[in-house]
Amino acid sequence: MITSREWQLPGGPNGSERLAARAWVSAGPAEPAWLAVLVHGYGEHIGRYDYVARSLCERGAVVYGLDHRGHGHSSGERVLIEDFTGVVEDVHRVVTQARTAYRSLPLVLAGHSMGGLIAARYAQAHPEGIAGLALSGPVLGRWRIVEQLLALAEIPETPLDPDTLSRDPAVGADYADDELVWHGPFKRPTLQSLDTELKRANEGGDIGDLPLLWLHGSDDRLVPPSDTKTGIDRLAGTDVTARIFPHARHEVFNETNRDEVLDEVARFASRVAAPR
Repeated sequence: MITSREWQLPGGPNGSERLAARAWVSAGPAEPAWLAVLVHGYGEHIGRYDYVARSLCERGAVVYGLDHRGHGHSSGERVLIEDFTGVVEDVHRVVTQARTAYRSLPLVLAGHSMGGLIAARYAQAHPEGIAGLALSGPVLGRWRIVEQLLALAEIPETPLDPDTLSRDPAVGADYADDELVWHGPFKRPTLQSLDTELKRANEGGDIGDLPLLWLHGSDDRLVPPSDTKTGIDRLAGTDVTARIFPHARHEVFNETNRDEVLDEVARFASRVAAPR
């Protein structure tokens, strides 16, 4: 049996906001072998990762995550991020809480899409606290959507096409019906902050001997793998594994072969968590 709990912790500028955090743990007799912290993408929330978290628990993990400021149940203007430095530190807050409960477990930080950028920046800032970095469809290198929208005088109110998320139609339908998901347009300050943070990541140096797992769908039309690779090449150090899943779309954790993808994460975690 896997249980989950939710709570709030201070975050945002000077701790003035409230961040919604969540943890999943197996109630079975076996102790967890590793700690996973999930970092979600733009416009969504950590509740969309319930299957991912429970599956990782079944594979030996205890899992933590939070809703970014302006997302999900966290406070703040919806999807407004004026500086990603603060978001990286929000992630550090939940990592610190997880570490309080599980001091000895090796940590695998797993970020998806925009969360991949945040996780990468976290690894550049706090490499000493991580055993491995797993990135799913990460926004790295360049993101043409940001460049194209910033060039416009007005940001169009064009919602994300749910069909681009997964070959499983239920994933897109659930996304479209999810009231905690942002279905409106990008906000210009957020786009500007994304552009700035991409440049910081590109110039932030590689992660040395920290193991990196890069997961991506070959048919990802939101974050094309060819653009991400330019960022991976800058970020990766001496230990990098890349898995490009044929015909998969943007959310490989929600794809029709999602258990294959999660097995890949678990194998990576087992390797990086092994005593050296």
